[in-house]
Amino acid sequence: MLALRPGLRELVTVSSRLSCSRNKHTLPDLPYDYNALEPVISAEIMQLHHQKHHQAYVNNLNIAQDKLAEGLAKNCAKMQIAVLPAIRFNGGGHINHSIFWKNLTPKSQSGEPEGDLLKAINSSFGSVQVMKDSVSAAAVAVQGSGWAWLAYNPKSKLLESVPCPNQDPLEPTTGLVPLFGIDVWEHAYYLQYKNARPDYVKAIWQIANWKDVAQRLNEAKSK
Repeated sequence: MLALRPGLRELVTVSSRLSCSRNKHTLPDLPYDYNALEPVISAEIMQLHHQKHHQAYVNNLNIAQDKLAEGLAKNCAKMQIAVLPAIRFNGGGHINHSIFWKNLTPKSQSGEPEGDLLKAINSSFGSVQVMKDSVSAAAVAVQGSGWAWLAYNPKSKLLESVPCPNQDPLEPTTGLVPLFGIDVWEHAYYLQYKNARPDYVKAIWQIANWKDVAQRLNEAKSK
């Protein structure tokens, strides 16, 4: 049996969480039309982001997991280790985007946090605005490509704002549960906002799906 050091062990965790069955991963449908998030995010960006970028993560994840399965079948450590970075990157991309699409909703349906979610935000940050400012600052400060998340910490029972580089999936790599994510890869906004990432980050709160965020929090607290 291959003994993995901690850094590699977390990559196997990503793969195992994605490989609950032998079925191939598929691109999830959006819960709205491509133009539903306008004017905050254009239909052109949404279509390219979903059909091209997310689809690429799905395709490459399936390829990588096939290679991992081959390495496991052959009990070949070199094959297993070589493919783990691709699983982390493409598996993370698939996980992150699957959350991201549901985190968003048409502007008319966004509203504001309420109920237990509002209480958790106020307990952790003091106010909704402070929470938005904290997550936004993390998103703007990401160097290169990555994500910023509003996350639940199962140990402290509090919410946190935290950045993640590249396509690293939050929960397998940090233990924090993702609730709301802001994708700051340039493909998520550049066609519309150019190099003004702060404008995109500020605007995305207008289409936050707080019902989805609240549901994720409730599920995280019930584990």
